[in-house]
Amino acid sequence: MTDPLPTPLLTVRNLGVSFGPAGHGVQAVRDLSFDVRPGETLAIVGESGSGKSTSALAVLGLLPEHATVTGSAVFEGEELLGRGERDWRKVRGTRIAYVPQNPFGSLNPVYTVGEQIVEGLRAHRGDLSAAAARGEALDLIDAVGIDDPAARFDAYPHQISGGMRQRVVIAMALANRPSLIIADEPTSALDVTVQAQVLEALERARSLSEASLLLITHDMGIVARHADRVQVMYAGRCVESGPTETVFARPRMPYTMGLLGAIPRVDTPGDAPLVRMPAASGRFPATGCAFAERCPAVLDECRVTTPVLGDAGDGRSVACLRAGELRGRTPLDLFPSTAPEGARAEVPAGTEPVLKVDRLVKHFPVRGRGLVHAVCDISLEVGPGETLAVVGESGSGKTTLNRTLARLEEPTSGTITVGGADITGLSQRRLRPHRGTLQMVLQDSTASLNPKLTVGALIAEPLTIHGGRRPGRVGELLGLVGLPDTAADRFPGELSGGQRQRVAIARALAVEPRVLILDEPVSALDVSVQADVLALLRDLQCRLGVAYVFVTHDLGVVRHIADRVAVMYLGGLLEVGPVDDVLSRPAHPYTRALVSAVPVPDPRAEHARERITLTGEIPAAANPPSGCRFRTRCPLHRELDEAARARCASERPALRATDVPRRTAACHFTPTA
Repeated sequence: MTDPLPTPLLTVRNLGVSFGPAGHGVQAVRDLSFDVRPGETLAIVGESGSGKSTSALAVLGLLPEHATVTGSAVFEGEELLGRGERDWRKVRGTRIAYVPQNPFGSLNPVYTVGEQIVEGLRAHRGDLSAAAARGEALDLIDAVGIDDPAARFDAYPHQISGGMRQRVVIAMALANRPSLIIADEPTSALDVTVQAQVLEALERARSLSEASLLLITHDMGIVARHADRVQVMYAGRCVESGPTETVFARPRMPYTMGLLGAIPRVDTPGDAPLVRMPAASGRFPATGCAFAERCPAVLDECRVTTPVLGDAGDGRSVACLRAGELRGRTPLDLFPSTAPEGARAEVPAGTEPVLKVDRLVKHFPVRGRGLVHAVCDISLEVGPGETLAVVGESGSGKTTLNRTLARLEEPTSGTITVGGADITGLSQRRLRPHRGTLQMVLQDSTASLNPKLTVGALIAEPLTIHGGRRPGRVGELLGLVGLPDTAADRFPGELSGGQRQRVAIARALAVEPRVLILDEPVSALDVSVQADVLALLRDLQCRLGVAYVFVTHDLGVVRHIADRVAVMYLGGLLEVGPVDDVLSRPAHPYTRALVSAVPVPDPRAEHARERITLTGEIPAAANPPSGCRFRTRCPLHRELDEAARARCASERPALRATDVPRRTAACHFTPTA
């Protein structure tokens, strides 16, 4: 006989949220029910617009006045919904804590970090003295893994990194030992190494206060690593829930299958196929399954009968009329694959590179601080039709490298050769004929597309500038990126995020470049849209032979799309080589730490993987460490003898050939060829 489940800490039943006039508003959450048990982590996942954050804000009473909330949310035996603001103050910040997605927006810029933590302590514990509150605040800063708590206590939010700010918010959440922590996308804008530090801090916070965690995220790898149970949402409803390992190993709802199958993984071969879910229209019917328009297993009955969440065994609930029939099916059984045609093409030896960078340096003068060493002695080559991924943490110099390659920043020294032409010292007038050879696609398609121009005008603009406009060319380019001719008359604001990114790609391809620089082109997209854009980029490369410089922090994406990878740290290159070799058998300690920090969407594989957590913050580029710039955070450095550490401190390692063909690494202690 199994032990009965503990009484839930939080019980949500039939939660509904709508915005706008009654009967005519937008139904954001529909008939949602779930429990959070004492001491567990429940993850709520789904694409943008699925209702994840809205449901959490409804439970916390933080929705705007024009929102209508129905149903029930009982926390520790008390109903939360319908409370007045005075009653909420007895719950928020004490019994329930909230960790928002954007820490910079939730920290007051005119108060120090310490003052804000102390404020939270004394607001709920009026008898706490200032000295005692300061002592507790310092302990909290230390507990979330921030070094030198006394110095950070007196720092302002803008003086610390994004990862530190998020950990400060976690410290504030932990301050009054809540029973429940609600974390809304707490790592979405962070590097993978910082993400690991933040999640570790969140786990420590849970442990110290013995709290439960309601984790809202789109990252299925994080769910696999940290969640006990998972709830999948679509169009405001729960469509599948259960133990994380069960749901990930044997998903039964087609939407869950599609989400899991669309994720590029760092631990699988680069040619492993991803599934492609059809795009959502954004219009969900009042009756029938909301996923029916995208579902490959849809029946006529699915369009008229709304599926209810029912017991599917294994402690799992599924809202699908065909859940029983789909037992044992895999995502690739249902959805089409993005598998590329054939293997990746290797650039033949002796082929002239389409992009060559030789000893490139970019320094920025900063008043009173000397020089910021943004790019330091970088040499790279990219062959025609090849994809070189550039990876590294924020502050490593990736974006500055991009901008310098495109001559949006003037190099301090070194040379840039594109298509056989040295463009380094050209004036803007002489550079103009070469602009079409190298184009850029930026991360934020909304900001890079003029909202006042139609799609057709946006794509035609570079053709006009470079004298290549001809009848029918805009339609050709729209077709090339998978958009209909009718999209030419629409404005960017009328398109989805994935469609806008396709427009940005079409605009960049308009002048037939030989090199395309892609700066985080899929990081802001849902995983299903990301899979579509990655498939589009691979297809375009095969058809056009264009070379890519692909900058990203997502090593799963790198494994899927790149031929080679270059790892940057504090302006320099630490490792360069074939993507499968570098990610499967990293030679440099920094690369090993990056790879180990990436969570994979498989609980069984995730719990068996090696973890290397980097400590400390990336040093300032205005004052980099002597010798090896990574030594201040290097796990290997701490294990070396005194003589070896002295060498790391005094001698900067150069990129050298390793014992793996075609791979180089900048470490004194990496085996060489």
